[in-house]
Amino acid sequence: MLALNSSLFFLLLSLLTLQCLTAASAACHVDDESGLLAFKSAITHDPSGMLQNWKSGTDCCKWPGITCRAGNRVTSLSLTGQPGKQNSFLSGTISPSLVKVQNLDGIYLQNLRKITGPFPALLFRLPKLLFVYIENNQLSGPLPRDIGNLTQLNALSFEGNRFSGPIPSSISQLTGLSQLKLGDNLLTGTVPAGVSRLKDLTFLSLERNGLSGSIPDFFSSFSNLRILQLSHNKFSGKIPNSISSLSPKLAYLELGHNSLVGQILDFLGNFTALDTLDLSWNQFSGTVPKTFAKLTKIFNLDLSHNFLVDPFPEMSVKGIESLDLSYNHFHLGTIPKWVTSSEIIYSLKLAKCGLKFKLDDWKPSETYFYDYIDLSENEITGSPIQLLNKTDYLVGFWASGNQLRFDLSKLRIVKTLKYLDVSRNMVFGKVPEGITGLEKLNVSHNHLCGRLPPSKFPASAFQGNDCLCGSPLSACKKS
Repeated sequence: MLALNSSLFFLLLSLLTLQCLTAASAACHVDDESGLLAFKSAITHDPSGMLQNWKSGTDCCKWPGITCRAGNRVTSLSLTGQPGKQNSFLSGTISPSLVKVQNLDGIYLQNLRKITGPFPALLFRLPKLLFVYIENNQLSGPLPRDIGNLTQLNALSFEGNRFSGPIPSSISQLTGLSQLKLGDNLLTGTVPAGVSRLKDLTFLSLERNGLSGSIPDFFSSFSNLRILQLSHNKFSGKIPNSISSLSPKLAYLELGHNSLVGQILDFLGNFTALDTLDLSWNQFSGTVPKTFAKLTKIFNLDLSHNFLVDPFPEMSVKGIESLDLSYNHFHLGTIPKWVTSSEIIYSLKLAKCGLKFKLDDWKPSETYFYDYIDLSENEITGSPIQLLNKTDYLVGFWASGNQLRFDLSKLRIVKTLKYLDVSRNMVFGKVPEGITGLEKLNVSHNHLCGRLPPSKFPASAFQGNDCLCGSPLSACKKS
């Protein structure tokens, strides 16, 4: 009996020992845990509890945002905030002790919004690091001169931070990059010519900075580039000819909000894979090339705020989603057929485009998806009621400076509507109660009458009408 009990004891002891060994082997490495807990300790505020389960003595391979691979070593740190949620952020800095996690191949700290500090020098000491996406935070200061030492990287993104100063010339050494995203910072100076050495790039984003000078004429190096974003800078001069070499694969060409000049070159019509073309807010002149008729796959076209003139080419687009030709010198007369026939369009902006037709006669194939319609500063007559009352997701309607005549009280104001401007027309009737939920309103200089519903809008939104009264205008007379 004693021998049987001894056998059971040793069996149980063996099972417990095996279980402990298994648990120990399954847990993450002590250096990984230490580095990650140091990262957590540098976070001063975590209102949504992203890191609440990061606890000493637990398996860090099972912590949210952590990926482990062979040998239970941590290989990826991925923490993402949700922009729509106010408390979905992290405050603090990136601890230098994260360098203890030596097997990291990916760091993804995206939309955390309140991570501060300089360029994280620990990146230079992670030999297996391939992917860096530290986006939409508040990192600041200069990019280091020796950033080119990160030669093993496949992707580098510091989009949406506060880095300032020039782009270091050593960035030309990062020849393994497929993505370089430095957009939405405070970078200045010119684009280093050595960027031409990054021949494997598929995505280059330098938008929303203060970069200046000419756009370098080095694009013949980039045979795989699909996305080029240079908008919202201070670039001057002409579109470089070497951009023509990108035509087989380029899907996004965004050069808007710069100071580019000259004519839109014919070769842009050869970009048959183009999804989005933005040349807005520049100083382009002349006509739009007839070759644009070949852009059959384009979904988003923005040529607004230039000095372009007639004739606008007849296009063969199968389904445009977003079109903005506003504030050029066009005289379109009517809305083009290829726009009217689109069943997926959500944004149409043709302000000051020389439109002259009756709005009731415009019968678009689809109105359900419209978010934005801007027909300001034209000679359009009739009523928008039939059009607008068929939209369920309309966000903004602008039609100031036309000859529209309709009863405003019959307008169905959908819950999504935020912006309404029908000023300087011949609108009559009463101002509906539904305007109280709008963010911006302008119904001035029309023929409206009656008591105004309570609202937050200034008197200028209502001035110049026949007989409106009530706050913020003068009080209504007692009958």
